[in-house]
Amino acid sequence: MQASTPEKLVNSTTVQLCYRGDVATTPVPDPLPEPLVELVAQRFRVLGEPMRIRLLDRLRGGSATVTELQEALGASQQNVSKHLAILHGAGMVSRTKEGNHARYAIGDPSVFALCDQVCGGVRRQVLALEAIIDDGDRPTAAPSPTRRGTSRRRAA
Repeated sequence: MQASTPEKLVNSTTVQLCYRGDVATTPVPDPLPEPLVELVAQRFRVLGEPMRIRLLDRLRGGSATVTELQEALGASQQNVSKHLAILHGAGMVSRTKEGNHARYAIGDPSVFALCDQVCGGVRRQVLALEAIIDDGDRPTAAPSPTRRGTSRRRAA
């Protein structure tokens, strides 16, 4: 039997279950069931593209059209549309029609809690690296000179 790909495991029902408003109060099973592992991994894959993080960050300030996002991010219309479609398919952004244009907005605000957690982890990592670098910049005590011709022997 061939293993199911995450795309085949994620359908509209599982997406709706995964993004319900009461998810935070529902205990997470331990160990995680395989379908849930695949859903979580798929969510991380969606967020693993820098352009999608930029789009979400821009939409944090309010809804926007593809053209507005394109201008704000300096990206092509095709690139912005492609990444918005992926974010929309994952339920992270919503889309409403306005005449000939579509307006995108944050569809799942909980994505920012995850981003804030990651940013906090990155911040701690940077501070730890800075501390290591700062320690390397401090002068170290010169090694004490050894006296030639003398040796310390232990008594047997």
